[in-house]
Amino acid sequence: MRRTALRWGLSLLLCVSAVSLFPAVSLSPIVAQSSNGPDVKKLKNPVPVTPQSVNAGKDTFQKNCRSCHGADGKGKGTMAPKNSQPSDLTDAQWTKGTTDGEIYAVLRDGAGPQSVMKGYKGRMTETELWSVVNYIRSLGPQGTR
Repeated sequence: MRRTALRWGLSLLLCVSAVSLFPAVSLSPIVAQSSNGPDVKKLKNPVPVTPQSVNAGKDTFQKNCRSCHGADGKGKGTMAPKNSQPSDLTDAQWTKGTTDGEIYAVLRDGAGPQSVMKGYKGRMTETELWSVVNYIRSLGPQGTR
């Protein structure tokens, strides 16, 4: 009985020590995937902008984003929250990011703590996410690539 308690105590001590000695190692993947990290601006869209990818992005947008952003992307969907107007994706003012990488990261991770938009990571494939970026780009002037 004493030996088992000693083993559990040593195991717990090793786990706590490992977490406290190597916090950057265990947290770095989370930081790297954050939608507001410095590297998201540099992400390059691997899905070429073609009529097929824009149409695929439109189909995915209509299935997943339309209820809040509206069929036309103006932010007036039937399920749009009353306390937080979804972004108008057709205007020139983008506060969540203007590069393909920033748009992709918002789609993947969500729009941030002040917004009710949750990320689509795990609910859309990488290709679907990037195709939605291509579709959103086709809606109007959204800044730089």
